[in-house]
Amino acid sequence: MPTLLARSAHSVPPAHSVPPARDAITPAVTPAEGARVQPGPRVIGADVPVPVRDGRHVPYANLDYAASAPCLEAVHEAVTRALPYYSSVHRGAGYTSQVTTGAYEEARETVRSFVGGWRRSAVVFTRNTTDAMNLLAHAVPAGTSVVVFETEHHASLLPWRRAVRLPAPATPAEAVSAADRALRESPIGSRLLVVTAASNVTGELWPIEELAQVARRNGARIAVDAAQLVPHRPIDMTALGLDYVAFSGHKLYAPFGAGVLAGRADWLRAAAPYLKGGGASASVGRTTRWAASAEQRHEAGSPNVLGVIALAAACETLSDLWESVAAREEALVKRLRAGLAALPSVRELTLWGDRAPRVGIVSFVVDGWNARDVALTLSDEYGIGVRDGKFCAHPFLSHLLGGDDPGCAAGRDTAVRASLGIGTSEEHIDRLLTALAGLTAR
Repeated sequence: MPTLLARSAHSVPPAHSVPPARDAITPAVTPAEGARVQPGPRVIGADVPVPVRDGRHVPYANLDYAASAPCLEAVHEAVTRALPYYSSVHRGAGYTSQVTTGAYEEARETVRSFVGGWRRSAVVFTRNTTDAMNLLAHAVPAGTSVVVFETEHHASLLPWRRAVRLPAPATPAEAVSAADRALRESPIGSRLLVVTAASNVTGELWPIEELAQVARRNGARIAVDAAQLVPHRPIDMTALGLDYVAFSGHKLYAPFGAGVLAGRADWLRAAAPYLKGGGASASVGRTTRWAASAEQRHEAGSPNVLGVIALAAACETLSDLWESVAAREEALVKRLRAGLAALPSVRELTLWGDRAPRVGIVSFVVDGWNARDVALTLSDEYGIGVRDGKFCAHPFLSHLLGGDDPGCAAGRDTAVRASLGIGTSEEHIDRLLTALAGLTAR
């Protein structure tokens, strides 16, 4: 809730500031072989029963976090507490409108702190990462040279009017040198390097700090797709030298339809509104004068207040848990990858090798099995949810599979992806490994 109301005798608790209970905070663990993984903060639906083919109901093993993460209980509580005060934003004089407007703008500051944005950086709320990247593509000056790797998610690969696509680099060092060369050879003018922080296919971490240095050396800016990083690791735009960061609430345990584009405000202030309508305009008559601030200019219409409050609640909750979240995840990923490596018919997909640091995303193929059939069998017989397909990264997956066709023909050139997060247990990992062992033995 807004600061001016939070100090009054009749104020309500902050709608997006609901810390987890003390006993829900996970102590740090060492990801040693066979280490027991302690439970973390709770997510909604962690124990939901699902039917399997033999007629039983089993607790759902959700291993599809990279597509959409479940809702944190703290996020659910924040939204529930905000609902009675839900009202119009930026326009109403009534009490609930003031409360809602204050919560909305306070959430913006929470998100700015979460990404380590500098004080004057813009924080524009969007629908998701795809929307945020399209907003940035809309705002880049005409003639901007964009450099992007073909390993990107389509949200970062496709929006640009003019882009140089770099092939998949064999090593992180090659990624840095390829970006350096491409930016150096770009025409004189504004330049933008677009890169992921963590791959949505392999989970591998990209050298964004080194890439940011390359961008600065070449007079370019860098935009980072952090959708798969921020649910697992912190990010600090200022320390890393990043110009723009985009991510989605639905991957950050806040599935209420909000996303973020945070970064330098000048391109955003100079661009025409992404959407034209109420809120984006300062005055309308024979001519229209658009709002000066980047946030107002590109947030036309009634905003997704509850989505923004949910997103801020997730940011606040995770900010206090990074060390334990990372340690717990590393133990689970190590358990999963070791188990997959022991299955002779299963091949993990990786760009930079087994030792490349990564978040909790692992993609693989099973010899003799179509990826969709694997996913359906895991669901129907074992109550396990995974993703199959090309993960909105068609060129990248084709490269990993050794194919030349970047298309998405049904049942061909696809893989299975298991992704984990808060709420994933050792039993979920072991159930998946047991199920895959059974499949490959058939």
